[in-house]
Amino acid sequence: MFICKTILPAILLFTFYHAVSQKADNLRTKGAKEEPEMIFVKGGSFMMGSNKGENDEKPVHSVTLGDFYIGKYEVTQKQWTGVMGNNPSTFSGCDNCPVEVVSWNDIQEFIGKLNRKTGKNYRLPSEAEWEYAARGGNRSRGYQYSGGNNPDDFIWYSSNSDIRSHPVGQKKPNELGIYDMSGNVWEWCGDWYDKRFYFSRKIVNPKGPSRGFYHVIRGGSWNCNTQFCRVSDRSNHYPDARDYDVGFRLVLTP
Repeated sequence: MFICKTILPAILLFTFYHAVSQKADNLRTKGAKEEPEMIFVKGGSFMMGSNKGENDEKPVHSVTLGDFYIGKYEVTQKQWTGVMGNNPSTFSGCDNCPVEVVSWNDIQEFIGKLNRKTGKNYRLPSEAEWEYAARGGNRSRGYQYSGGNNPDDFIWYSSNSDIRSHPVGQKKPNELGIYDMSGNVWEWCGDWYDKRFYFSRKIVNPKGPSRGFYHVIRGGSWNCNTQFCRVSDRSNHYPDARDYDVGFRLVLTP
């Protein structure tokens, strides 16, 4: 397991968490846009993984996926607050910044409430869906990062982030019009993590192993160097872990 970290000064962390705790009881966003704006991703086949990356990115293998919709942006603090009535984020006070300090388990509660409100079936993306969308789906041009090869055009990462997350959609989108799939915050996937899962060659709508210790996170964050923001990079985290650089986006099956 690896999460890239910048050690924030203790006084800065104290200030953030003190502010969050003082505001927690009265944070309510009236009229919040709770449902994410979605981008249609036409299904197809792609080569998943990288033979030039870490061992868990190998081997490159063909995967075929059906159609799905994915969030145009990471779920924001405003959307989370509209559903949950609180904002756990370290970088609070920024409605359009991605929500963070949310565990995989917390997100299941959020999704349950959102689905009951909307009558829809939102979920986290599978790892394969996440990578296919990050690569640009059937419009992919084979970039290293989601959208291009120049990180400053597409990514909030350790060299340009000022040690914090940023409002969604400020960098350029990828080929499908999706923003921030590289950088800003790590994004939870639905799958359990297995470093050898790619060897199983489950090529049609793969969902990951049936059990595990960690869930997959993808995309890198404002806290990482560009190595961890590549579209093929894989990482993982405990399902009850909460971090100030880990958030999520949602998927909807047609």
